[in-house]
Amino acid sequence: MTTSDTTLLVIAKEPLPGRVKTRLTPPYSPEEAAELAAASLADTLAAVLAAPARRRVLVLDGRPGPWLPAGIEVVPQCAGGLDERLAAAFAGCTGPALLVGMDTPQITPGLLAPALGPDAWQDCDAWFGPALDGGFWALGLAEPDPRLLRGVPMSRPDTGALQRARLTGAGLRVRELPPLRDVDTAEDAGEVAAAAPGSRFAGALARLATEAGHPGAGGGR
Repeated sequence: MTTSDTTLLVIAKEPLPGRVKTRLTPPYSPEEAAELAAASLADTLAAVLAAPARRRVLVLDGRPGPWLPAGIEVVPQCAGGLDERLAAAFAGCTGPALLVGMDTPQITPGLLAPALGPDAWQDCDAWFGPALDGGFWALGLAEPDPRLLRGVPMSRPDTGALQRARLTGAGLRVRELPPLRDVDTAEDAGEVAAAAPGSRFAGALARLATEAGHPGAGGGR
């Protein structure tokens, strides 16, 4: 397979106040949390747009906004729990697919490259990117099968372990991407901004630190 065979998926919510990044509130207001979410999503989509892929698809809960660049297809999320929505995202793909979320603005084309290279699927059936909170930030399947996700408990400290076990239990050969930190809390936001200082996310966090005295990169003031 070549890189053109792989579909890149981003699953995301429209960054509206009160609907995204609610664990950032407090110290951030719902409007500020939504601003950070929009910056995180924009960084993620920019990385996806710069990576080689057959298709680039945003699986969106809500409506597109000014953060959406050209070159990204948009499809609506289905109803149901997160496992059902992830499963449906893969079900809409033909051929190998790699899915990421909107909570890791520090991703780069280089981080995604192992799962998108010419030999990405040689002796490999799945790619797994663990998150430091026990979840996962990336999941790739050579043959997208919704059954590999349906019924996996989501948003738990053991979600990543359970999802990986589902893959290996199905006999899949799994390779891993580097572990990353999701942005859930203000502490996470500071750590991620420090790891990606040139990102839109880091810029938004710095503006909030300057304008409103919120914690900045690294959790300082």
